[in-house]
Amino acid sequence: MSLRLNCDLGESFGAWTMGLDAEVMPHIDQANVACGFHAGDPLVMQRTLVLAKAHGVTVGAHPGYPDRVGFGRRSLKCSRAEIIAMVQYQTAALDGMARTLGLQMAYVKPHGALYNDMMASTEVRLAVMEAVAGYPSRPELMLQATPDAVQHREEAAGFGLALQFEAFADRCYDDDGRLLARTRPGAVHTREKMLAQVHQLQQSGSVTTVSGSTLAVQADTLCVHGDNLEGVRAITDIRALLQS
Repeated sequence: MSLRLNCDLGESFGAWTMGLDAEVMPHIDQANVACGFHAGDPLVMQRTLVLAKAHGVTVGAHPGYPDRVGFGRRSLKCSRAEIIAMVQYQTAALDGMARTLGLQMAYVKPHGALYNDMMASTEVRLAVMEAVAGYPSRPELMLQATPDAVQHREEAAGFGLALQFEAFADRCYDDDGRLLARTRPGAVHTREKMLAQVHQLQQSGSVTTVSGSTLAVQADTLCVHGDNLEGVRAITDIRALLQS
């Protein structure tokens, strides 16, 4: 199982710093760059893209709900039209900034609550798919690898949309294949558990869920969250595991 490594980056804002982007960028394959709604601003976006270009990292848009105070982790009740416009607006911002630097935005990965809502709600997921499929450069959509992957591929095919499935290095899985809610104990892995999960994904294409069950996870890319300092500090070890 060959996995690319992705990370959510560009999530600082003004004088407020989030994550360790410069330390992370040399070790990843894909940078999911915040687009200004949940985090990020034009200068932070530009600096993140410059870093990505310097290290040959593929860039993707990381759109979220307009929720700076909650860091995009609070669900908002949005209509289908609002979701489509919101995702395309943020995608266009990142794409435009990337083009000024000679970069191509390759994919879209929703952030936080929008990502979770996309995975839980067919209505939200189809709206996100329609938004990404309708963007002129035809980027791919990154979403979580779950037991529902066949259904998700069929939905995407209806829009002519290509998918990238991702697994998570630093998050615990619930028994249904989704991520354990951050409000529950053990939702974010320690360094030891993180490396064990990466090793298991690399060797057997599976994870151990919160109840101790084994769950098959067929993924294309592996996420380490840029706001999880344990994950960021372990990223060189994670890269070594993926290359072993």
